[in-house]
Amino acid sequence: MPRTTRPARLPAHGPAPDLSGRDRLPSLTGLRFWAALVVVLYHLSRQAGALPWISDATWYGRSGVTFFFVLSGFVLAWTYDGQRVPAKVFLWRRFARIWPLLAVTTALSVAAYAALGTRVSPRSVAATLLLANAWLPDPDLLRGGNPAAWSLSDEAWFYLLFPLLLALPWLRSARGRAGVAVAACAAVLAVWLCGAVIADPVVRSWALGYFPVTRTPQFLLGVAAGLAVARGWRPPVRPGAAVALVVAWHLVLVPWSRAVPDALWYSPYQASQLLSAPLFALLVVAAARADLEGRRTGLGGRWAIRLGHWSFAWYLVHEIVIRLWIGTYGRPVGLTATAGVWLLVLAASLAVSAAAYHWVEHPLERRLRKAGPRPTGPRTRGSVS
Repeated sequence: MPRTTRPARLPAHGPAPDLSGRDRLPSLTGLRFWAALVVVLYHLSRQAGALPWISDATWYGRSGVTFFFVLSGFVLAWTYDGQRVPAKVFLWRRFARIWPLLAVTTALSVAAYAALGTRVSPRSVAATLLLANAWLPDPDLLRGGNPAAWSLSDEAWFYLLFPLLLALPWLRSARGRAGVAVAACAAVLAVWLCGAVIADPVVRSWALGYFPVTRTPQFLLGVAAGLAVARGWRPPVRPGAAVALVVAWHLVLVPWSRAVPDALWYSPYQASQLLSAPLFALLVVAAARADLEGRRTGLGGRWAIRLGHWSFAWYLVHEIVIRLWIGTYGRPVGLTATAGVWLLVLAASLAVSAAAYHWVEHPLERRLRKAGPRPTGPRTRGSVS
Protein backbone atom coordinates (compact mmCIF):
# COMPACT_ATOMS: atom_id res chain seq x y z
CA MET A 1 0.00 0.00 0.00
CA PRO A 2 1.34 3.45 -0.82
CA ARG A 3 2.77 5.76 1.79
CA THR A 4 0.14 8.38 2.61
CA THR A 5 1.75 10.31 5.43
CA ARG A 6 4.72 10.61 7.74
CA PRO A 7 4.79 8.29 10.77
CA ALA A 8 2.96 9.55 13.84
CA ARG A 9 4.85 11.47 16.52
CA LEU A 10 4.49 10.69 20.18
CA PRO A 11 3.83 13.63 22.50
CA ALA A 12 6.88 15.21 24.06
CA HIS A 13 5.47 15.35 27.60
CA GLY A 14 4.71 12.51 29.98
CA PRO A 15 6.44 9.14 30.47
CA ALA A 16 7.45 7.30 27.35
CA PRO A 17 5.13 4.37 26.69
CA ASP A 18 6.43 0.89 26.00
CA LEU A 19 5.63 0.35 22.36
CA SER A 20 7.53 -2.89 21.89
CA GLY A 21 6.05 -6.14 20.72
CA ARG A 22 2.53 -6.99 19.65
CA ASP A 23 0.60 -5.07 22.30
CA ARG A 24 1.68 -1.53 21.64
CA LEU A 25 -1.75 -0.27 22.63
CA PRO A 26 -2.43 -2.55 25.61
CA SER A 27 -5.72 -0.95 26.63
CA LEU A 28 -7.21 -1.88 23.26
CA THR A 29 -6.12 -5.48 23.76
CA GLY A 30 -7.83 -5.44 27.15
CA LEU A 31 -10.98 -3.92 25.68
CA ARG A 32 -11.21 -6.84 23.27
CA PHE A 33 -11.89 -9.15 26.22
CA TRP A 34 -14.69 -6.96 27.56
CA ALA A 35 -16.33 -6.73 24.14
CA ALA A 36 -16.15 -10.50 23.74
CA LEU A 37 -17.57 -10.97 27.25
CA VAL A 38 -20.59 -8.81 26.39
CA VAL A 39 -21.24 -10.98 23.31
CA VAL A 40 -20.93 -14.17 25.39
CA LEU A 41 -23.35 -12.86 28.03
CA TYR A 42 -25.76 -11.86 25.27
CA HIS A 43 -25.82 -15.43 23.96
CA LEU A 44 -26.05 -16.93 27.44
CA SER A 45 -29.02 -14.70 28.29
CA ARG A 46 -30.94 -15.61 25.16
CA GLN A 47 -30.02 -19.30 24.91
CA ALA A 48 -29.36 -20.52 28.46
CA GLY A 49 -31.75 -18.29 30.40
CA ALA A 50 -31.57 -14.80 31.85
CA LEU A 51 -30.05 -13.64 35.11
CA PRO A 52 -31.34 -10.48 36.85
CA TRP A 53 -29.48 -7.25 36.17
CA ILE A 54 -26.71 -8.88 34.09
CA SER A 55 -29.04 -9.99 31.32
CA ASP A 56 -30.86 -6.65 31.36
CA ALA A 57 -27.59 -4.80 30.78
CA THR A 58 -26.31 -7.23 28.12
CA TRP A 59 -29.57 -8.15 26.38
CA TYR A 60 -28.26 -6.32 23.35
CA GLY A 61 -24.64 -7.35 23.83
CA ARG A 62 -24.40 -8.24 20.17
CA SER A 63 -23.22 -4.64 19.90
CA GLY A 64 -19.84 -6.04 20.94
CA VAL A 65 -19.43 -7.07 17.30
CA THR A 66 -19.83 -3.41 16.33
CA PHE A 67 -17.01 -2.58 18.73
CA PHE A 68 -14.79 -5.12 16.98
CA PHE A 69 -15.59 -3.64 13.57
CA VAL A 70 -14.67 -0.13 14.77
CA LEU A 71 -11.58 -1.46 16.53
CA SER A 72 -10.49 -3.35 13.43
CA GLY A 73 -10.56 -0.21 11.31
CA PHE A 74 -8.74 1.79 13.99
CA VAL A 75 -5.97 -0.74 14.54
CA LEU A 76 -5.32 -1.34 10.86
CA ALA A 77 -5.18 2.38 10.11
CA TRP A 78 -2.92 3.11 13.08
CA THR A 79 -0.66 0.17 12.21
CA TYR A 80 -0.27 0.73 8.47
CA ASP A 81 -0.41 4.51 8.24
CA GLY A 82 2.70 5.72 6.43
CA GLN A 83 3.94 2.20 5.66
CA ARG A 84 4.89 0.78 2.27
CA VAL A 85 3.18 -2.59 2.52
CA PRO A 86 1.95 -4.22 -0.71
CA ALA A 87 -1.71 -5.16 -0.73
CA LYS A 88 -0.86 -8.84 -1.24
CA VAL A 89 1.28 -8.81 1.90
CA PHE A 90 -1.45 -7.10 3.91
CA LEU A 91 -4.15 -9.51 2.73
CA TRP A 92 -1.95 -12.55 3.41
CA ARG A 93 -1.33 -11.31 6.94
CA ARG A 94 -5.06 -10.94 7.54
CA PHE A 95 -5.69 -14.40 6.10
CA ALA A 96 -3.07 -15.83 8.45
CA ARG A 97 -4.68 -13.96 11.33
CA ILE A 98 -8.26 -15.18 11.00
CA TRP A 99 -8.56 -18.21 8.74
CA PRO A 100 -6.74 -21.02 10.60
CA LEU A 101 -8.84 -20.57 13.73
CA LEU A 102 -11.96 -20.13 11.61
CA ALA A 103 -11.31 -23.50 9.95
CA VAL A 104 -10.67 -25.30 13.25
CA THR A 105 -13.69 -23.83 15.06
CA THR A 106 -15.93 -24.50 12.06
CA ALA A 107 -14.88 -28.15 12.22
CA LEU A 108 -15.67 -28.15 15.96
CA SER A 109 -19.05 -26.54 15.30
CA VAL A 110 -19.97 -29.07 12.63
CA ALA A 111 -18.91 -31.89 14.96
CA ALA A 112 -21.11 -30.40 17.70
CA TYR A 113 -24.06 -30.23 15.32
CA ALA A 114 -23.46 -33.87 14.35
CA ALA A 115 -23.28 -34.96 18.00
CA LEU A 116 -26.66 -33.33 18.59
CA GLY A 117 -28.18 -34.91 15.48
CA THR A 118 -28.48 -31.64 13.56
CA ARG A 119 -27.76 -31.75 9.86
CA VAL A 120 -25.44 -29.11 8.44
CA SER A 121 -25.44 -28.50 4.71
CA PRO A 122 -22.08 -28.65 2.90
CA ARG A 123 -23.15 -25.39 1.22
CA SER A 124 -23.21 -23.52 4.54
CA VAL A 125 -19.85 -24.95 5.60
CA ALA A 126 -18.29 -23.95 2.28
CA ALA A 127 -19.75 -20.44 2.55
CA THR A 128 -18.31 -20.11 6.06
CA LEU A 129 -14.83 -21.27 5.06
CA LEU A 130 -14.88 -19.03 1.98
CA LEU A 131 -15.85 -16.05 4.18
CA ALA A 132 -18.95 -15.49 2.04
CA ASN A 133 -21.75 -16.48 4.43
CA ALA A 134 -22.95 -12.94 5.24
CA TRP A 135 -23.65 -11.87 1.67
CA LEU A 136 -27.12 -13.40 1.28
CA PRO A 137 -30.22 -13.29 3.54
CA ASP A 138 -30.13 -17.05 3.98
CA PRO A 139 -30.38 -18.32 7.58
CA ASP A 140 -28.77 -21.60 6.56
CA LEU A 141 -25.64 -19.78 5.39
CA LEU A 142 -25.54 -17.53 8.44
CA ARG A 143 -26.09 -20.24 11.06
CA GLY A 144 -24.57 -23.27 9.38
CA GLY A 145 -20.91 -24.00 9.83
CA ASN A 146 -19.99 -21.77 12.78
CA PRO A 147 -22.78 -19.23 13.48
CA ALA A 148 -20.33 -16.74 14.99
CA ALA A 149 -18.25 -16.67 11.82
CA TRP A 150 -20.61 -14.35 9.91
CA SER A 151 -18.66 -11.38 11.25
CA LEU A 152 -15.48 -12.69 9.63
CA SER A 153 -17.25 -12.49 6.28
CA ASP A 154 -17.70 -8.80 7.00
CA GLU A 155 -14.10 -8.47 8.14
CA ALA A 156 -12.85 -10.07 4.93
CA TRP A 157 -14.76 -7.43 2.98
CA PHE A 158 -13.21 -4.70 5.11
CA TYR A 159 -9.74 -6.09 4.43
CA LEU A 160 -10.33 -5.93 0.70
CA LEU A 161 -11.43 -2.31 1.03
CA PHE A 162 -8.68 -1.19 3.36
CA PRO A 163 -5.86 -0.58 0.82
CA LEU A 164 -8.30 1.51 -1.22
CA LEU A 165 -9.44 3.47 1.83
CA LEU A 166 -5.89 4.48 2.70
CA ALA A 167 -5.55 5.96 -0.77
CA LEU A 168 -8.59 8.23 -0.36
CA PRO A 169 -7.55 11.89 -0.57
CA TRP A 170 -10.14 12.85 2.07
CA LEU A 171 -8.23 10.90 4.72
CA ARG A 172 -5.01 12.85 4.21
CA SER A 173 -6.05 15.99 6.11
CA ALA A 174 -7.53 16.60 9.53
CA ARG A 175 -10.56 18.30 8.01
CA GLY A 176 -11.05 15.46 5.53
CA ARG A 177 -10.83 12.82 8.27
CA ALA A 178 -13.35 14.72 10.35
CA GLY A 179 -15.66 14.87 7.34
CA VAL A 180 -15.28 11.14 6.73
CA ALA A 181 -16.04 10.41 10.39
CA VAL A 182 -19.18 12.57 10.29
CA ALA A 183 -20.26 10.93 7.02
CA ALA A 184 -19.73 7.47 8.53
CA CYS A 185 -21.86 8.39 11.56
CA ALA A 186 -24.57 9.76 9.26
CA ALA A 187 -24.43 6.57 7.19
CA VAL A 188 -24.88 4.46 10.34
CA LEU A 189 -28.01 6.45 11.20
CA ALA A 190 -29.27 6.20 7.62
CA VAL A 191 -28.84 2.41 7.64
CA TRP A 192 -30.92 2.16 10.79
CA LEU A 193 -33.67 4.38 9.36
CA CYS A 194 -33.74 2.22 6.22
CA GLY A 195 -35.18 -0.53 8.38
CA ALA A 196 -38.50 1.31 8.12
CA VAL A 197 -38.84 0.43 4.43
CA ILE A 198 -37.90 -3.28 4.70
CA ALA A 199 -41.08 -5.20 5.46
CA ASP A 200 -39.66 -8.74 5.62
CA PRO A 201 -38.17 -9.19 9.13
CA VAL A 202 -35.66 -11.80 7.92
CA VAL A 203 -34.36 -9.55 5.16
CA ARG A 204 -34.34 -6.56 7.51
CA SER A 205 -32.34 -8.42 10.13
CA TRP A 206 -29.81 -9.50 7.52
CA ALA A 207 -29.59 -6.12 5.77
CA LEU A 208 -29.04 -4.15 8.97
CA GLY A 209 -27.16 -6.67 11.07
CA TYR A 210 -25.13 -8.93 8.76
CA PHE A 211 -24.71 -7.46 5.27
CA PRO A 212 -21.05 -6.40 4.89
CA VAL A 213 -21.90 -3.24 2.93
CA THR A 214 -24.17 -1.81 5.63
CA ARG A 215 -21.58 -2.63 8.29
CA THR A 216 -18.84 -0.82 6.35
CA PRO A 217 -19.46 2.66 7.89
CA GLN A 218 -18.48 1.25 11.28
CA PHE A 219 -15.14 0.07 9.92
CA LEU A 220 -14.65 3.34 8.05
CA LEU A 221 -15.26 5.28 11.26
CA GLY A 222 -12.52 3.23 12.89
CA VAL A 223 -10.15 3.91 10.00
CA ALA A 224 -10.70 7.67 10.22
CA ALA A 225 -10.21 7.57 13.99
CA GLY A 226 -7.05 5.46 13.70
CA LEU A 227 -5.48 7.85 11.20
CA ALA A 228 -6.44 10.83 13.36
CA VAL A 229 -4.75 9.35 16.44
CA ALA A 230 -1.71 8.39 14.37
CA ARG A 231 -1.42 12.04 13.30
CA GLY A 232 -1.61 13.28 16.90
CA TRP A 233 -5.31 14.07 17.43
CA ARG A 234 -6.44 14.19 21.06
CA PRO A 235 -9.97 12.94 21.82
CA PRO A 236 -12.23 15.24 23.84
CA VAL A 237 -12.78 12.70 26.66
CA ARG A 238 -10.75 10.43 28.91
CA PRO A 239 -11.20 6.63 28.88
CA GLY A 240 -13.26 6.66 32.08
CA ALA A 241 -15.78 9.09 30.63
CA ALA A 242 -15.93 7.11 27.36
CA VAL A 243 -16.62 3.90 29.28
CA ALA A 244 -19.38 5.70 31.21
CA LEU A 245 -20.99 6.84 27.95
CA VAL A 246 -20.95 3.29 26.54
CA VAL A 247 -22.45 1.85 29.73
CA ALA A 248 -25.09 4.59 29.88
CA TRP A 249 -26.10 3.88 26.28
CA HIS A 250 -26.65 0.19 27.04
CA LEU A 251 -28.63 1.02 30.17
CA VAL A 252 -30.89 3.29 28.10
CA LEU A 253 -31.69 0.23 26.00
CA VAL A 254 -33.28 -1.53 28.99
CA PRO A 255 -36.50 0.53 29.23
CA TRP A 256 -36.52 0.87 25.43
CA SER A 257 -36.58 -2.94 25.11
CA ARG A 258 -39.61 -3.13 27.41
CA ALA A 259 -41.53 -0.62 25.32
CA VAL A 260 -40.74 -1.81 21.76
CA PRO A 261 -40.67 -5.46 20.59
CA ASP A 262 -37.47 -6.56 18.86
CA ALA A 263 -39.41 -7.48 15.72
CA LEU A 264 -40.09 -3.80 14.95
CA TRP A 265 -37.51 -1.82 12.98
CA TYR A 266 -37.27 0.92 15.60
CA SER A 267 -36.59 -1.50 18.44
CA PRO A 268 -33.29 -1.30 20.31
CA TYR A 269 -32.11 -4.56 18.70
CA GLN A 270 -30.80 -2.94 15.52
CA ALA A 271 -30.23 0.45 17.14
CA SER A 272 -27.90 -1.11 19.70
CA GLN A 273 -25.67 -2.48 16.95
CA LEU A 274 -25.70 0.52 14.64
CA LEU A 275 -25.99 3.63 16.77
CA SER A 276 -23.33 2.49 19.24
CA ALA A 277 -20.54 2.87 16.66
CA PRO A 278 -19.68 6.54 17.47
CA LEU A 279 -19.50 5.78 21.19
CA PHE A 280 -17.23 2.81 20.57
CA ALA A 281 -15.01 4.95 18.34
CA LEU A 282 -14.74 7.51 21.14
CA LEU A 283 -13.81 4.77 23.62
CA VAL A 284 -11.15 3.34 21.32
CA VAL A 285 -9.46 6.66 20.60
CA ALA A 286 -9.55 7.68 24.27
CA ALA A 287 -7.94 4.42 25.37
CA ALA A 288 -5.35 4.51 22.59
CA ARG A 289 -4.35 8.08 23.32
CA ALA A 290 -3.93 7.27 27.01
CA ASP A 291 -1.60 4.39 26.11
CA LEU A 292 0.45 6.59 23.80
CA GLU A 293 0.81 9.19 26.54
CA GLY A 294 1.80 6.59 29.13
CA ARG A 295 -1.32 7.04 31.28
CA ARG A 296 -2.80 4.05 33.06
CA THR A 297 -6.33 3.11 32.09
CA GLY A 298 -6.91 -0.04 34.13
CA LEU A 299 -7.53 -1.89 30.85
CA GLY A 300 -4.01 -2.94 29.91
CA GLY A 301 -2.79 -5.06 32.82
CA ARG A 302 -1.08 -8.40 32.43
CA TRP A 303 -4.21 -10.51 32.74
CA ALA A 304 -6.28 -8.06 30.70
CA ILE A 305 -3.85 -8.47 27.81
CA ARG A 306 -3.85 -12.25 28.18
CA LEU A 307 -7.64 -12.39 28.13
CA GLY A 308 -7.63 -10.02 25.17
CA HIS A 309 -5.41 -12.44 23.29
CA TRP A 310 -7.93 -15.20 23.93
CA SER A 311 -10.93 -13.09 22.92
CA PHE A 312 -10.98 -13.99 19.21
CA ALA A 313 -11.01 -17.70 20.01
CA TRP A 314 -13.58 -17.11 22.76
CA TYR A 315 -15.85 -15.34 20.32
CA LEU A 316 -15.69 -18.28 17.88
CA VAL A 317 -15.93 -21.03 20.52
CA HIS A 318 -18.42 -19.91 23.16
CA GLU A 319 -21.61 -20.48 21.17
CA ILE A 320 -20.49 -24.03 20.39
CA VAL A 321 -20.16 -24.76 24.13
CA ILE A 322 -23.56 -23.21 24.86
CA ARG A 323 -25.17 -25.20 22.05
CA LEU A 324 -23.66 -28.50 23.25
CA TRP A 325 -24.81 -27.96 26.83
CA ILE A 326 -28.34 -26.85 25.99
CA GLY A 327 -28.70 -29.52 23.30
CA THR A 328 -27.63 -32.22 25.76
CA TYR A 329 -29.23 -31.12 29.03
CA GLY A 330 -31.82 -28.55 27.99
CA ARG A 331 -32.32 -25.04 29.35
CA PRO A 332 -31.82 -24.80 33.10
CA VAL A 333 -34.83 -24.14 35.30
CA GLY A 334 -34.54 -21.70 38.17
CA LEU A 335 -32.11 -18.96 39.09
CA THR A 336 -29.55 -21.21 40.80
CA ALA A 337 -29.40 -23.69 37.94
CA THR A 338 -29.15 -20.90 35.37
CA ALA A 339 -26.29 -19.25 37.25
CA GLY A 340 -24.53 -22.59 37.48
CA VAL A 341 -24.79 -23.17 33.73
CA TRP A 342 -23.51 -19.65 33.10
CA LEU A 343 -20.44 -20.23 35.27
CA LEU A 344 -19.78 -23.61 33.72
CA VAL A 345 -20.07 -22.33 30.15
CA LEU A 346 -17.93 -19.27 30.89
CA ALA A 347 -15.16 -21.35 32.46
CA ALA A 348 -15.23 -24.14 29.88
CA SER A 349 -15.38 -21.88 26.83
CA LEU A 350 -12.63 -19.62 28.15
CA ALA A 351 -10.39 -22.62 28.86
CA VAL A 352 -10.95 -23.96 25.35
CA SER A 353 -10.23 -20.51 23.97
CA ALA A 354 -6.94 -20.28 25.84
CA ALA A 355 -5.88 -23.64 24.43
CA ALA A 356 -7.00 -22.61 20.94
CA TYR A 357 -4.99 -19.41 21.10
CA HIS A 358 -1.77 -21.04 22.30
CA TRP A 359 -1.95 -24.24 20.25
CA VAL A 360 -3.77 -23.20 17.08
CA GLU A 361 -4.31 -19.49 16.47
CA HIS A 362 -0.95 -17.97 17.42
CA PRO A 363 1.43 -20.68 16.15
CA LEU A 364 -0.39 -21.14 12.83
CA GLU A 365 -0.51 -17.40 12.25
CA ARG A 366 3.25 -17.15 12.76
CA ARG A 367 3.93 -20.04 10.39
CA LEU A 368 1.68 -18.71 7.68
CA ARG A 369 3.13 -15.21 7.93
CA LYS A 370 6.64 -16.62 7.53
CA ALA A 371 5.55 -18.72 4.56
CA GLY A 372 3.84 -15.84 2.75
CA PRO A 373 5.06 -12.73 0.94
CA ARG A 374 7.01 -10.14 2.91
CA PRO A 375 7.27 -6.36 2.56
CA THR A 376 10.50 -4.70 1.49
CA GLY A 377 9.81 -1.30 3.09
CA PRO A 378 9.87 -0.16 6.73
CA ARG A 379 8.18 -2.31 9.35
CA THR A 380 4.73 -1.46 10.66
CA ARG A 381 4.11 -0.21 14.19
CA GLY A 382 2.59 -3.48 15.31
CA SER A 383 -0.95 -4.58 15.98
CA VAL A 384 -3.33 -5.36 18.80
CA SER A 385 -5.70 -7.41 16.66
